[in-house]
Amino acid sequence: MWNKIKIILEMIKFEHTIFALPFAFLGAIMGNLVEEGTVPSLMEWIWITLAMVGARSSAMALNRAIDSEIDGANPRTKTRAIPAKLLKMGEVYLFILVSLALLFVSAYQLNALSVKLLPLAVFFLVIYSYTKRFTYLCHIVLGVTIALAPLGGWVGATGTLSPEAFLLFIGVLFWTAGFDVIYATQDAEYDKSHGLYSIPSSFGIANGLMTARWLHVASFIAFVSLGVVSGMGWIYYLGVFISGAIMVYEHSLVKPHDLSKLDVAFFTMNGVLSVVMFIFSVGDLLI
Repeated sequence: MWNKIKIILEMIKFEHTIFALPFAFLGAIMGNLVEEGTVPSLMEWIWITLAMVGARSSAMALNRAIDSEIDGANPRTKTRAIPAKLLKMGEVYLFILVSLALLFVSAYQLNALSVKLLPLAVFFLVIYSYTKRFTYLCHIVLGVTIALAPLGGWVGATGTLSPEAFLLFIGVLFWTAGFDVIYATQDAEYDKSHGLYSIPSSFGIANGLMTARWLHVASFIAFVSLGVVSGMGWIYYLGVFISGAIMVYEHSLVKPHDLSKLDVAFFTMNGVLSVVMFIFSVGDLLI
């Protein structure tokens, strides 16, 4: 059983929760302070965390199940758990059901708006995995899906939505879409030859990297706008500019004809950025 759990956690890349969870917590803290002038309660923290774990776990497991045939044919991904037959499909579907149940129970423990938005969240959790089959805008759909984390944190803590929540949502959306375009460059040729869509496979790696830069510019502008609308102080803006510098450095690591540092650009830099945004934003709000 422990071995199966380890394989499942590896399959869903549980450690990559670091991308979205800090933004979910930021949404909860910023929402509570903006709307109510307080921080979330202990139980709100617990249920928001469990909802995030359930949402991300179900989304990643669904992605692996839906893409199992594609992964099995791609030399880069054929060693993943399902194509390598380390897990049975029944085991994966059971994990998906348990993860979705955790999401549903957590939402019901928070507030009415969280429950009303559940169908929208589940729709994007499911539809993302299919979008690469018919549109190169799959990166935007993934951006929306990940950006539901801070929006969900905001709603879970406050039961409301505001312009600040949507600016945080937009910032995370474009940041995610940008780094997903970078990640897709490694499969550009495979995707093109197998009728799969991405910006790099549709327009070339060089154009894909340029598109990723503009998406990250849009993300930076959204984060700055959030600070202006929310009346944030210099600590927040320092965090935003550090995050902007991280994005610039991320792009410097990846060249159209040299993707050797893609893992550093994708995994390390984006994990650092999410933590930086959380620490500096919360620091500004509390201080």
